[in-house]
Amino acid sequence: MQNKMVYLNGQTLPLAEAKISVMDRGFLFADGIYEVIPAYGDKLFRFEEHMTRLQNSLSAIHLPNPHSAQQWLDILTALLEPGFDQAIYLQITRGVAEKRDHAFPKHVVPTVFAMSAPIEPFTALSSGVKAISVDDIRWQFCYIKSTNLLANILLRQQAVEKGSAEAIMIKDGYLTEGAASNVFAVIDGVLLTPPKSDGILAGVTRDVILELAQSNNIPYGEDIISLDALLTASEIWLASSTREIVPVIELDGREISEGQPGPLWHTMNQLFQAYKKSYS
Repeated sequence: MQNKMVYLNGQTLPLAEAKISVMDRGFLFADGIYEVIPAYGDKLFRFEEHMTRLQNSLSAIHLPNPHSAQQWLDILTALLEPGFDQAIYLQITRGVAEKRDHAFPKHVVPTVFAMSAPIEPFTALSSGVKAISVDDIRWQFCYIKSTNLLANILLRQQAVEKGSAEAIMIKDGYLTEGAASNVFAVIDGVLLTPPKSDGILAGVTRDVILELAQSNNIPYGEDIISLDALLTASEIWLASSTREIVPVIELDGREISEGQPGPLWHTMNQLFQAYKKSYS
């Protein structure tokens, strides 16, 4: 791991040699954003969509994009190691300032860090996972992929301590998303997920699922989902870039889909795996 090559501020160097200042605003304030981009067959998956989300996050925190799309492609592709599925982690902070102050400093250079890591097979994919519902305690601008993930971490840890894999967040009685995932539910035969809003981080995998549903004549929609409705769902899924589509077999101690992945999940997972192969 110490010899692993990473990208930091224009240089490719061993991980052990990658250092940032303690005055970096990402360290002091979590003043930065990040992206996670999977790669299959040595090709970055839905690169353009990830770049769009990256730009949206940068614009939201008033931070200029330090590179063009082509420059990003060159930088990130150079980090890929051939022969296995992997994910690029990319983080951009506002940079290093002379003093700790809440206001944006002038004339600072963003800190850019990126690395690649293998996507480990998610062992519970075929058997499903347990989840709990929790109050969504996060801030109002969840559409920003901020490095400030403390609320998400606390909620995910709450789930882990209860023997569950994910915390599904509820705000004012309605589903938003998981601590590290988007959420889908099959209700009355229709595949549903909450619409895009400031209250969720719309995932690229989420969008692929909706596209596959449309092209394969699977009834679907984007709509608000109450916790009561969620608990009646015949299937619940979690979607993310590195875990892909994970079936939930238990929510708050209630069995979902007879305690096993449901038939629509099997169909969608097959469609998604085929899409990945065709994409790469």
